[in-house]
Amino acid sequence: MNRTFKLEAHGTTIQREFLSGLTSFFTVAYIVIVNASILKDAGMSQEASAIATIITCFLGCLMIAFWANSPLVIIPGMGENIFFSYTIVRALGFSWQEALAIVFISGVLYTIIAFSPLAVTLTTSISISMKSAITVGIGLFITFIGLQKGGIVAANEQNLIGIGDLTSPKTLLTLVSLLITAVLFIRNVKGGLLISLAAGALVAAPFGFTSWDGSNDWAAGLREYQHLFGAFSFDRVLTLPFWTAVFSLTMILLFQNLGTIQTFEKDKKKFSSAYRATGVSNMFAGAFGTSSTVTALESAVGIASGARTGLSSAVVGILFLCSLFFMPIIKAIPDSAIAPILILIGSLMLQSVRDIRFDDVTEYFPAFLTIVLIPLTYNIADGMAFGFISYPLVKILCGKGKDLNPAVCFVAFLFLLNYVFFL
Repeated sequence: MNRTFKLEAHGTTIQREFLSGLTSFFTVAYIVIVNASILKDAGMSQEASAIATIITCFLGCLMIAFWANSPLVIIPGMGENIFFSYTIVRALGFSWQEALAIVFISGVLYTIIAFSPLAVTLTTSISISMKSAITVGIGLFITFIGLQKGGIVAANEQNLIGIGDLTSPKTLLTLVSLLITAVLFIRNVKGGLLISLAAGALVAAPFGFTSWDGSNDWAAGLREYQHLFGAFSFDRVLTLPFWTAVFSLTMILLFQNLGTIQTFEKDKKKFSSAYRATGVSNMFAGAFGTSSTVTALESAVGIASGARTGLSSAVVGILFLCSLFFMPIIKAIPDSAIAPILILIGSLMLQSVRDIRFDDVTEYFPAFLTIVLIPLTYNIADGMAFGFISYPLVKILCGKGKDLNPAVCFVAFLFLLNYVFFL
């Protein structure tokens, strides 16, 4: 281990890396349950999606461990899974099999870009205001999904949407779970999200919302997963909406991973390897049957606990694989316990709003359109499109056309092209 991960050179020990890996795992383990719940809304088997999530996390963490020797953790992204279920499948009308093909191809494109200088060129050409706006818009979308799942907001004939039935058991349980989640987060409890899921399920049990017979039917789970593995469909690969979805997803992955890896991995050599590992991980995600993967923000917890090398990431990957033994618990977690996690994660993503340049109307107005239209159109791609198309227009109208660069104009042109042909 010392030779493989260069423990002495990094001033760390096997024990510290193992303990840090354990801490990281409990911080990100919630993704198995939450991701499976979101993919279920795309028509996929919840149990099979959980298996796909586990396998993808296992492979992603091992790749970044041995390829980059970095303590970062790779998991399906919150935002990417929302894009998968609610934009690609529900809004654009693709089947989940076609959505997996979109994930796979975006992973291929991302990997090609990651191995070329184009990665830095493309991501640095887009203004920080627009990149932050995408994060904030997705955060509001995730929060909206959480509020819906928990029954806090509901459809309203007069105003399209309004407050839900606050007297219903499901909504009350969501509010109780949200309070528990908030307290654990505020008190900085390690593994707080995982604890809140368990607490929410226990609170809901007496009301019949938590159902678990204690069985562990591996055969049934694996039979379901057989229909998920390698199930991507390329039937609509020659259509413009297909490539619009691929382009939008690739852009999201490039921006999010670049920012996260740059924040936590200062070693340039490790940065390049980690960035490429996330690209290959996304190809695995499409093949193994789950939504796109990213470098988890929760990696900061493991690093703060002392993680310095890929040994910590390898520990996280192995623990994910071990979580297969707890598969029956996946179906037992009710929406009232999952909704608060989505709301909290959405609120954390909202912090990126402070990076938007509100002193410049040519920056904040396109960012504003992106932020509001992602949740209001129920479509991440449409919100991004309006933002990127309006960006060069506002710049030119305000006499700041010299601020534009070819990459920004090309991105805007591609989004505009989609509307011209698709509408």
